[in-house]
Amino acid sequence: MDQPVKRKGPSAHSDPLDQLSGSELSPYRRFSAAKWAEFRADTPLTLTEDEVLRLRSLDDPIDLDEVRRIYLSMSRLLYAHVEASQSLFEQRKNFLNVDGAIKTPFIIGIAGSVAVGKSTTARVLQELLTRWPSSPKVDLVTTDGFLYPNEVLRRENLMERKGFPESYDVGSVLRFLSAIKAGLPNVQAPLYSHLTYDVLSGEFRTIDRPDILIFEGINVLQTRDLPQDGTAVPVVSDFFDFSIYIDAPEELIHQWYVDRFMRLRETAFQNPESFFHRYAALKPNAALAIAEQLWENINLKNLRENILPTRPRADLILRKGANHLTEEVALRKL
Repeated sequence: MDQPVKRKGPSAHSDPLDQLSGSELSPYRRFSAAKWAEFRADTPLTLTEDEVLRLRSLDDPIDLDEVRRIYLSMSRLLYAHVEASQSLFEQRKNFLNVDGAIKTPFIIGIAGSVAVGKSTTARVLQELLTRWPSSPKVDLVTTDGFLYPNEVLRRENLMERKGFPESYDVGSVLRFLSAIKAGLPNVQAPLYSHLTYDVLSGEFRTIDRPDILIFEGINVLQTRDLPQDGTAVPVVSDFFDFSIYIDAPEELIHQWYVDRFMRLRETAFQNPESFFHRYAALKPNAALAIAEQLWENINLKNLRENILPTRPRADLILRKGANHLTEEVALRKL
């Protein structure tokens, strides 16, 4: 009998999109940006250049060409998913013979590293989806407000782990998403200040039965250990109808993070109320050293330990290149 061929396993940081490249076993279909752009079909461009400039984050060069190449096809795909979800809801309501059932919001999760462009993607998608012919109500919520307050993080010695899974009040996240999915009115989402780098105590935003909710955060695709007794333990992504991961090579994310930090040092950090104001007066070399330290000791660890391992759980992966624009799209097969 022939001996089985031994194969080496993937390295710790190999790309799961490449492990089964060209194989029918891959759960994804991969497209170049040019090919993906063809799927736009007749989807109209409803944003202007000025609106895109307003929506994009610091140092994110997205423009109307990127919206045409990538986002219009995404909008068309999501429209199909939302319509299918609504159709399934009606069929299930008839199957169960339930009258007066409330249609629940379609929830889109967006994950990825810091500095990779999640916020821009979320805001552009929100605007595009809002402008569908059906004029759906689309809300956007980020996970920042669900972080524990700095006071709690300091007490638990977690300030250096801010952004890691344990720094979030996961129970509050699950209760929020559960209420949204239940179709409850006036659900409160906690607010966060990037100026003070802290949760705004007692301040909330009310989310009132949207048609679509975009839920954005670095760890929204995170899993957890399963109990041995079979107890139902939900994870955040259990509430998602569709999920997107914004991806880029590690070295590029590193550069984008450092570049953003240095730019913020000259802008937002100049505000005396900023949590990072102490870095504003540093000489460039000293500030650069701080940025590298924060990347190496916090953000890179979080990326490798928690964020990147969740990438294969996404329905759609946008892979960015050196110019911060999408070069490849991977779509999970049905």
